Amino acid sequence: MHTSNYWIGHFRANAWYKRVNWDQTPDITTAELAQILPSLQAWQLGETSEGLHLIAAATKYANKIGDPEYVEAVRLFIKEEQKHGNNLGRYLDTIGQPRVKHDWGDALFRRVRYFNTSMELWTIAVIIVESAAQIFYQSLKDATNCALLKEICTDILVDEAYHITFQTERLAIIYYAKPDLSKAWRRAAYKHFFRATTLLVWHGHKRVFTAGGNTFADYLRKMDLKYQKTLKKITAPMATQWV
Repeated sequence: MHTSNYWIGHFRANAWYKRVNWDQTPDITTAELAQILPSLQAWQLGETSEGLHLIAAATKYANKIGDPEYVEAVRLFIKEEQKHGNNLGRYLDTIGQPRVKHDWGDALFRRVRYFNTSMELWTIAVIIVESAAQIFYQSLKDATNCALLKEICTDILVDEAYHITFQTERLAIIYYAKPDLSKAWRRAAYKHFFRATTLLVWHGHKRVFTAGGNTFADYLRKMDLKYQKTLKKITAPMATQWV
């Protein structure tokens, strides 16, 4: 388990790394583009959120627990997500494809975010989406031979691994503070939320998942493993988690 100041330092240091060589000419094929373009456009849109509602929830939560640095850590997390959106958008611009302004999945998630002020719900939702994003961007990377797009995906995958740790540690803190009687139904709620969102993501982006070599069963197995890892982390004794 790491402090908010640790994560502030991590995000600031990571911002200096430039893992994408934009001097490359994209060489994606027409066949590859036909498989991935709608999902590429949708995820680009989803990565560009300003995160105002998340910041509001984080501020309320940080004030409650006396951890003002957490708000800055969340701001830097959002900034890193926006970098992903900027890189994907720049790639779309480079290959002459439009950025979209509406996607049903993004619209649904934004509607949920609009009404949500709970840091617990925010955190589990982000963990689920980030978990699916790991499989999505690996599938996208495997579905193309375009070196530039592969580098963009690799950069995102590096960041996402830390994002999941950042969010999982926070969910563990939130979960640990809950009354013992509520922990059992929370575990069940997390599981159902995780699985429902898992199915929605597959429905919206199955062409990329399959183009990257995943069957529906493969995808479900990978997401279940990610859920089990998350559950193990948040339910571990708190004394064993701080470093």
